[in-house]
Amino acid sequence: MSAEETAVLSEPVLAERRGNVLLITLNRPEVRNAVNAALAAGVAGALDELDADEGLAVGVLTGAGGFFSAGMDLGAFVKGESPWFGDRGFAGIAQRSSRKPLIAAIEGFAVAGGMEIALACDLIVAAKGAKLGIPEATRSLVAAGGALLRLPRRMPYHVVMELALTGDPIPAARAHELGMVNQLVEPGQALSAALALVERINANAPLAVRESRAIVKAAATADDDTLWKRTGEAMARVVRTEDFAEGPRAFIDKRAPVWKGR
Repeated sequence: MSAEETAVLSEPVLAERRGNVLLITLNRPEVRNAVNAALAAGVAGALDELDADEGLAVGVLTGAGGFFSAGMDLGAFVKGESPWFGDRGFAGIAQRSSRKPLIAAIEGFAVAGGMEIALACDLIVAAKGAKLGIPEATRSLVAAGGALLRLPRRMPYHVVMELALTGDPIPAARAHELGMVNQLVEPGQALSAALALVERINANAPLAVRESRAIVKAAATADDDTLWKRTGEAMARVVRTEDFAEGPRAFIDKRAPVWKGR
């Protein structure tokens, strides 16, 4: 292996283009992909690339070494490193993710801040046997990367309280039953299943996907009047695009649409 290849593999975050997908890999397996300042900066940089490049439509986040992430690197934290990066927040993603869809592909475990990274994504694919949890209270910490905000909006109250107060993780199968995990797959198949999910998204008009995603995200906190206004504005933008004409035309012609993203 060349020195250049070794340097790339040692990067805390790997960003690889696969067609219109940006595969973002948390790459600190020696510390279970724990989040230090470098990893947070790497994730933020990858999301900047995803947002800025119109040739990219979807991001997939995964972890090296057979697991997703164990959360904050406590050793780095006590030495003064911050796992927060700019306005993107914890791990470079928790407070401002991407304007494009993100899918988390989880193997092994996603706990503490690792679970919060996954919760910042729009869809979650997890392998059977993977563990998900927020054990911060067991170390006199608070899950400050968004789990305590997002979980109550996505799971039953008492389940969230059990996760937060006991710190005990739940298996991916249970998270799937509760609707937090979109797909439960065999071990080793989370990434391939996430990429298959990307293909289902790619079959749709990219601007309509992006507008729909933004409204669903806003629905967690906005009032109905605001959401109706945003929905009308989104529809007005979409009907002015070339893709709006292509959708009905392809339906009438009984063929797959050819989206241009404009």
